[in-house]
Amino acid sequence: MSRSGPDLGKRVKTAKGRTASSVRWLERQLNDPYVKQAKADGYRSRAAYKLIELDEKFRLLRGAKRVVDLGIAPGGWSQVVRKVSPKASIVGIDLLPTEPLEGVTIFEMDFMAEDAPAALEQALDGPPDLVLSDMAANTVGHKQTDHLRTMGLVEAGAWFAVENLSPGGAFVAKVLAGGTDTELLSLLKRHFTTVKHAKPPASRKGSSEWYVVAQGFKGPQ
Repeated sequence: MSRSGPDLGKRVKTAKGRTASSVRWLERQLNDPYVKQAKADGYRSRAAYKLIELDEKFRLLRGAKRVVDLGIAPGGWSQVVRKVSPKASIVGIDLLPTEPLEGVTIFEMDFMAEDAPAALEQALDGPPDLVLSDMAANTVGHKQTDHLRTMGLVEAGAWFAVENLSPGGAFVAKVLAGGTDTELLSLLKRHFTTVKHAKPPASRKGSSEWYVVAQGFKGPQ
Protein backbone atom coordinates (compact mmCIF):
# COMPACT_ATOMS: atom_id res chain seq x y z
CA MET A 1 0.00 0.00 0.00
CA SER A 2 1.01 3.59 -0.37
CA ARG A 3 2.92 4.90 2.63
CA SER A 4 1.95 8.49 1.86
CA GLY A 5 -0.03 10.37 4.47
CA PRO A 6 -3.56 11.68 4.12
CA ASP A 7 -4.13 14.64 1.83
CA LEU A 8 -5.79 16.82 4.44
CA GLY A 9 -6.09 16.31 8.16
CA LYS A 10 -9.72 15.89 9.13
CA ARG A 11 -10.95 17.10 12.49
CA VAL A 12 -13.87 15.79 14.48
CA LYS A 13 -16.08 18.21 16.35
CA THR A 14 -16.60 17.30 19.98
CA ALA A 15 -20.21 16.18 20.02
CA LYS A 16 -22.36 16.06 23.11
CA GLY A 17 -21.51 12.97 25.15
CA ARG A 18 -18.30 12.27 23.21
CA THR A 19 -15.14 12.24 25.30
CA ALA A 20 -11.92 13.93 24.24
CA SER A 21 -10.21 10.53 23.92
CA SER A 22 -12.94 9.24 21.59
CA VAL A 23 -12.59 12.39 19.49
CA ARG A 24 -8.83 11.78 19.17
CA TRP A 25 -9.47 8.16 18.18
CA LEU A 26 -11.96 9.22 15.49
CA GLU A 27 -9.49 11.80 14.14
CA ARG A 28 -6.77 9.14 13.92
CA GLN A 29 -9.14 6.82 12.07
CA LEU A 30 -10.23 9.52 9.61
CA ASN A 31 -6.65 10.59 8.90
CA ASP A 32 -5.07 7.13 8.85
CA PRO A 33 -3.95 6.03 5.36
CA TYR A 34 -3.99 2.37 6.45
CA VAL A 35 -7.66 2.65 7.41
CA LYS A 36 -8.44 4.12 3.99
CA GLN A 37 -6.38 1.47 2.22
CA ALA A 38 -8.08 -1.33 4.17
CA LYS A 39 -11.47 -0.12 2.95
CA ALA A 40 -10.17 0.08 -0.62
CA ASP A 41 -8.62 -3.41 -0.47
CA GLY A 42 -11.59 -5.03 1.25
CA TYR A 43 -9.82 -5.84 4.50
CA ARG A 44 -11.82 -5.70 7.70
CA SER A 45 -9.17 -3.80 9.65
CA ARG A 46 -5.93 -1.86 9.24
CA ALA A 47 -4.27 -4.66 11.24
CA ALA A 48 -4.19 -6.68 8.01
CA TYR A 49 -1.22 -4.59 6.89
CA LYS A 50 0.73 -5.46 10.02
CA LEU A 51 0.64 -9.11 9.01
CA ILE A 52 1.34 -8.24 5.37
CA GLU A 53 4.44 -6.30 6.44
CA LEU A 54 5.58 -9.03 8.84
CA ASP A 55 5.16 -11.55 6.03
CA GLU A 56 7.24 -9.38 3.69
CA LYS A 57 10.07 -9.48 6.21
CA PHE A 58 9.83 -13.02 7.57
CA ARG A 59 8.06 -14.97 4.76
CA LEU A 60 5.51 -16.53 7.08
CA LEU A 61 2.48 -17.26 4.93
CA ARG A 62 3.41 -18.66 1.55
CA GLY A 63 3.14 -22.42 1.69
CA ALA A 64 1.28 -22.46 5.01
CA LYS A 65 -1.10 -25.43 5.13
CA ARG A 66 -2.78 -25.16 8.53
CA VAL A 67 -3.06 -21.88 10.43
CA VAL A 68 -4.47 -20.92 13.83
CA ASP A 69 -5.57 -17.29 14.29
CA LEU A 70 -5.83 -16.43 18.00
CA GLY A 71 -7.83 -13.26 18.57
CA ILE A 72 -9.26 -13.40 15.06
CA ALA A 73 -11.85 -10.57 15.31
CA PRO A 74 -12.63 -8.80 13.09
CA GLY A 75 -10.86 -11.17 10.68
CA GLY A 76 -8.24 -9.07 8.90
CA TRP A 77 -5.35 -11.44 9.53
CA SER A 78 -7.24 -14.49 8.28
CA GLN A 79 -8.20 -12.51 5.17
CA VAL A 80 -4.50 -11.97 4.47
CA VAL A 81 -3.72 -15.67 5.01
CA ARG A 82 -6.53 -16.62 2.62
CA LYS A 83 -5.16 -14.24 -0.02
CA VAL A 84 -1.55 -15.42 0.22
CA SER A 85 -2.24 -19.13 0.84
CA PRO A 86 -5.77 -19.78 -0.48
CA LYS A 87 -5.53 -23.54 0.08
CA ALA A 88 -4.58 -23.26 3.76
CA SER A 89 -6.95 -24.53 6.44
CA ILE A 90 -7.61 -21.74 8.94
CA VAL A 91 -9.16 -21.88 12.39
CA GLY A 92 -9.75 -18.74 14.45
CA ILE A 93 -10.99 -17.95 17.95
CA ASP A 94 -12.11 -14.80 19.73
CA LEU A 95 -14.37 -13.70 22.56
CA LEU A 96 -15.79 -11.08 20.21
CA PRO A 97 -18.22 -12.02 17.43
CA THR A 98 -16.62 -12.31 13.99
CA GLU A 99 -18.51 -12.21 10.73
CA PRO A 100 -18.11 -15.49 8.79
CA LEU A 101 -15.15 -15.77 6.44
CA GLU A 102 -15.12 -18.20 3.54
CA GLY A 103 -12.75 -21.05 4.24
CA VAL A 104 -12.25 -20.14 7.90
CA THR A 105 -13.64 -21.98 10.92
CA ILE A 106 -14.38 -19.49 13.70
CA PHE A 107 -15.02 -20.17 17.38
CA GLU A 108 -16.65 -17.43 19.45
CA MET A 109 -15.18 -18.41 22.80
CA ASP A 110 -12.46 -17.59 25.32
CA PHE A 111 -9.09 -19.01 24.29
CA MET A 112 -8.31 -19.37 28.00
CA ALA A 113 -11.30 -21.72 28.44
CA GLU A 114 -10.26 -25.26 29.28
CA ASP A 115 -11.82 -26.77 26.15
CA ALA A 116 -10.63 -24.12 23.67
CA PRO A 117 -7.28 -25.68 22.64
CA ALA A 118 -8.90 -29.04 21.95
CA ALA A 119 -11.62 -27.40 19.85
CA LEU A 120 -8.98 -25.69 17.71
CA GLU A 121 -6.96 -28.89 17.30
CA GLN A 122 -9.99 -30.94 16.23
CA ALA A 123 -11.20 -28.32 13.75
CA LEU A 124 -7.81 -28.09 12.05
CA ASP A 125 -7.51 -31.84 11.44
CA GLY A 126 -3.73 -31.89 11.82
CA PRO A 127 -0.90 -29.94 13.44
CA PRO A 128 -0.67 -26.25 12.43
CA ASP A 129 2.47 -24.94 10.79
CA LEU A 130 1.65 -21.36 11.81
CA VAL A 131 0.08 -19.95 14.97
CA LEU A 132 -0.81 -16.26 14.85
CA SER A 133 -1.81 -14.27 17.93
CA ASP A 134 -3.10 -10.72 17.84
CA MET A 135 -4.71 -11.19 21.25
CA ALA A 136 -4.72 -8.41 23.83
CA ALA A 137 -6.57 -8.25 27.13
CA ASN A 138 -9.24 -5.62 27.67
CA THR A 139 -7.48 -2.69 29.31
CA VAL A 140 -8.36 -1.47 32.78
CA GLY A 141 -6.25 1.68 32.60
CA HIS A 142 -3.50 0.44 34.92
CA LYS A 143 -0.36 0.03 32.80
CA GLN A 144 1.26 -2.80 34.78
CA THR A 145 -1.99 -4.75 35.13
CA ASP A 146 -2.79 -4.35 31.41
CA HIS A 147 0.71 -5.53 30.50
CA LEU A 148 0.51 -8.60 32.75
CA ARG A 149 -2.92 -9.60 31.47
CA THR A 150 -1.92 -9.31 27.81
CA MET A 151 1.37 -11.10 28.33
CA GLY A 152 -0.57 -13.89 30.08
CA LEU A 153 -2.53 -14.36 26.86
CA VAL A 154 0.68 -14.32 24.81
CA GLU A 155 2.24 -16.95 27.04
CA ALA A 156 -0.86 -19.16 26.72
CA GLY A 157 -0.63 -18.76 22.94
CA ALA A 158 3.05 -19.68 23.00
CA TRP A 159 2.37 -22.86 24.99
CA PHE A 160 -0.39 -23.78 22.55
CA ALA A 161 2.11 -23.32 19.70
CA VAL A 162 4.80 -25.38 21.43
CA GLU A 163 2.34 -28.19 22.16
CA ASN A 164 0.74 -28.29 18.70
CA LEU A 165 3.00 -26.94 15.93
CA SER A 166 4.48 -29.21 13.32
CA PRO A 167 8.30 -29.23 13.10
CA GLY A 168 9.58 -26.16 11.26
CA GLY A 169 6.46 -24.16 12.13
CA ALA A 170 6.23 -20.57 13.34
CA PHE A 171 4.57 -18.52 16.09
CA VAL A 172 3.79 -14.80 15.77
CA ALA A 173 2.32 -12.77 18.64
CA LYS A 174 1.62 -9.19 19.62
CA VAL A 175 3.50 -8.11 22.74
CA LEU A 176 3.56 -4.79 24.57
CA ALA A 177 6.35 -2.30 25.21
CA GLY A 178 9.27 -3.95 26.92
CA GLY A 179 9.10 -6.84 24.48
CA THR A 180 8.73 -10.46 25.49
CA ASP A 181 9.08 -11.31 29.17
CA THR A 182 12.26 -13.18 30.09
CA GLU A 183 10.47 -16.42 30.93
CA LEU A 184 8.49 -16.39 27.70
CA LEU A 185 11.55 -15.48 25.64
CA SER A 186 13.41 -18.40 27.20
CA LEU A 187 10.54 -20.74 26.28
CA LEU A 188 10.54 -19.57 22.66
CA LYS A 189 14.32 -19.73 22.28
CA ARG A 190 14.27 -23.25 23.67
CA HIS A 191 11.76 -24.45 21.11
CA PHE A 192 12.46 -22.33 18.01
CA THR A 193 15.55 -21.81 15.88
CA THR A 194 15.13 -18.02 15.66
CA VAL A 195 13.22 -15.53 17.83
CA LYS A 196 13.02 -11.88 16.79
CA HIS A 197 11.05 -8.74 17.63
CA ALA A 198 9.62 -6.43 14.97
CA LYS A 199 7.44 -3.34 14.76
CA PRO A 200 5.80 -3.24 11.32
CA PRO A 201 5.25 0.21 9.77
CA ALA A 202 1.46 -0.24 10.05
CA SER A 203 1.80 -0.32 13.84
CA ARG A 204 1.21 3.26 14.98
CA LYS A 205 4.37 5.01 16.20
CA GLY A 206 2.72 5.97 19.45
CA SER A 207 1.54 2.43 20.11
CA SER A 208 3.31 0.25 22.68
CA GLU A 209 2.79 -2.89 20.60
CA TRP A 210 5.56 -4.97 19.07
CA TYR A 211 5.49 -8.46 17.56
CA VAL A 212 7.58 -11.46 18.47
CA VAL A 213 8.31 -13.81 15.57
CA ALA A 214 9.53 -17.31 16.42
CA GLN A 215 10.45 -19.52 13.46
CA GLY A 216 11.83 -23.00 12.94
CA PHE A 217 9.95 -24.97 15.58
CA LYS A 218 12.24 -27.76 16.77
CA GLY A 219 9.46 -30.23 17.45
CA PRO A 220 8.64 -32.15 20.65
CA GLN A 221 11.48 -32.20 23.13
